Amino acid sequence: MGKDFGRPPKADKNRELIEQRLKEIADGGGVRETLTVEWRTQPLHVEVIDMPVQDLYYNPGTHRIQAQRSHEPELDKLLDEAPWELESQNYLRRLLQVLPEDPEKEDPAFRELVESLRTDRQKEPGLITRDGVLVNGNTRQAALKELTVANIRVGVLPESCTWDDINAVELSLQLRPDQRREYSYINRLLAMDEQHALGRPIADVAREFRIRTSTCEQDLWVLTCLRDLIQRSGDGGARLRLLDFEKQQEKLREVYRRYSKEAPVSRDDAELLKETRLAAIVLEFSKTDVRLIEPDFRERYLDKWLPEELKTAAEAPTTGVIIPGLNRTVKSAAPRVAQAKALTDLILEAKAVMTAKGDPLSERSRVAIARFSAAEKAFEAALEPAGKDARVRKRKQAAQDRITDACQDIEQCITDLTLARASGSLDEEAFDEAVLTLRETLTKLAVATQRSIKAPGDGVSWLRESVRKEGV
Repeated sequence: MGKDFGRPPKADKNRELIEQRLKEIADGGGVRETLTVEWRTQPLHVEVIDMPVQDLYYNPGTHRIQAQRSHEPELDKLLDEAPWELESQNYLRRLLQVLPEDPEKEDPAFRELVESLRTDRQKEPGLITRDGVLVNGNTRQAALKELTVANIRVGVLPESCTWDDINAVELSLQLRPDQRREYSYINRLLAMDEQHALGRPIADVAREFRIRTSTCEQDLWVLTCLRDLIQRSGDGGARLRLLDFEKQQEKLREVYRRYSKEAPVSRDDAELLKETRLAAIVLEFSKTDVRLIEPDFRERYLDKWLPEELKTAAEAPTTGVIIPGLNRTVKSAAPRVAQAKALTDLILEAKAVMTAKGDPLSERSRVAIARFSAAEKAFEAALEPAGKDARVRKRKQAAQDRITDACQDIEQCITDLTLARASGSLDEEAFDEAVLTLRETLTKLAVATQRSIKAPGDGVSWLRESVRKEGV
């Protein structure tokens, strides 16, 4: 069940005004505007009315800014304890306007919304409870407040609405295909995890979010991994936050795919690869750089560049496993994995101190900056020979290169089409036959990927879905 935030101070006043305006609409006999929502698994048409902007409340449980709430821990705590206080509501309003990955900056999409409302006014109604809590339209409310608009058009949910209903309706509205502004990456992960934690099977959650079950499993794995990284990054005073990983979506998904491929062969190698790639992600290396990291990356390349001070500081604890009954201790398995985790922990802790709002000149900050910089330089130096070796391997596995060459040919085809149109020299029947051949070839390629690629990325997934829609 979702958190119950109780009723806001103006709840009774809002209920009275809402009932009055709904009655006026019912007695008016004119054309009535309605909004269709999914209500307890069934479509429901709710009446739309005008409500004063200043009387409505932002939803403290909205999924849109769930990760960003941790930006200011004290206000986040206040939001849980006193969600209807002016300070809490103003914090929500501010978070609705900022970049998901950097709450210190305004989101350009919010500015576009403000300008759209300024010129075209409100096109789509929001949605509220009878107490005046916004279920949908929180960001529009913030924009209308900035424009000092007096009223907002909103649909009104039934009187029996609970906080579980609020969460379910908000989610169903957000996941409609025609929604223009999606949840940020991390907030989407949190919304999926919330549904799964309620006991819903992964297949049902995937269906709700209009994704494959395998993609849902991948995203839940990533969220678990991120929570582990945050826990390992330090104490509550200096700890990374989920929002610090907002821009790492593709990198994290690739870690999962590569981990899933390696794990059936060697669990230790899979853990080595995961830890080292996650360290590179925290160091903010590019996606193409992270791809170069294989299980042997540290042994073959990184150890040559890691300074001794960093190796010592990140040395794994020499704990062992006690054999029951013999009172003897033996070395734990996979010391390389323990060393990789220790190095990742060191980088996480340094990054947490650097992102915390502390004194940048303190001894702790200076040590963190020095360690982070040393790790960054070591990875950068190690990635250069790793990249050279990877290019040699790619020449032996040229499937992706052939796709790239085909793309270049198609780009040239677009240019040729433009020239042919200008000169009237295009043989349309021959061109149509060539396109049909392309379709057949892509179908064969999709079938081949089914046999060869077990954890498909976005590109292969698109290819398979396109062929599926063709009915093949």
